[in-house]
Amino acid sequence: QVQLVESGGGLVQAGGSLRLSCAASGLPFSSYDMGWFRQVPGKEREFVAAITWSGSSTFYVDSVKGRFTISRDNTKNTVYLQMSSLKPEDTAVYYCAAEFKGDRGKNYYADTRNYYYWGQGTQVTVSS
Repeated sequence: QVQLVESGGGLVQAGGSLRLSCAASGLPFSSYDMGWFRQVPGKEREFVAAITWSGSSTFYVDSVKGRFTISRDNTKNTVYLQMSSLKPEDTAVYYCAAEFKGDRGKNYYADTRNYYYWGQGTQVTVSS
């Protein structure tokens, strides 16, 4: 049974930092590209960042470039999202997702329909 479990969310002041983790089990993690998405009530789930199976390529939505960093440790079956200079508009539930590896572009990774496995999410709240 495949599980993706996010952790690391919480309440932080604007300008602060958080590191989210997503621990995967039940799948050959190093064969999967991974993505982070976020969602606020009443809005569609939004792409945040993605990383290819090897970690050689990363992709970001423009609004987080320079502030967020996605990384992975295939020995620990974990993908991370380091978030810095947080803003109130970053407040959302953050989800990780997994899709079998392939050489794809940003538009592919940004589409929620292309991910097969999803975690349950972790809340990030940024106060002003």
